[in-house]
Amino acid sequence: MTRSPAVLFVCMGNICRSPLAEAAFRDAARRAGMDVVVDSAGTGNWHAGSAPDRRACAVALRHGMDISRYRARVVRPADFERFTHIVALDHANLAHLRAMRPAGSHARLSLLLDHVPGRQGHAVADPYYGDASGFDTTWRDVTAGAEALVAMLKGGT
Repeated sequence: MTRSPAVLFVCMGNICRSPLAEAAFRDAARRAGMDVVVDSAGTGNWHAGSAPDRRACAVALRHGMDISRYRARVVRPADFERFTHIVALDHANLAHLRAMRPAGSHARLSLLLDHVPGRQGHAVADPYYGDASGFDTTWRDVTAGAEALVAMLKGGT
């Protein structure tokens, strides 16, 4: 029996990049007619239970997606069983995921931009300490990554 894709996006605090990636992926998967499970989490617990950054909410809303009800949470070992793909937004978070990955987990780990031709190995920049324009750049990156990831999953890999 083939399992439907389940994708977890992971950044540091789960209030900027990963909730935007979750929203972009939900939208891309919906438009592609894919049945997927999607969520996001952070490797740190500083913002657990908090709504996304207001600037992240604003950029998502400008693109027709309301993420204001999302709540930050921390990635946990059970996520490596629940999700088929765990997608980090940068190298530090990918290293953290590799270190905490339980033995025997079959979840595929990757960077989001590894799925975008020509951007393999690149991180999605963290806009948290910058101004609102950084969130527009992040939105473009997570949208490109989400579209490419949906195309890859539709291809069955």
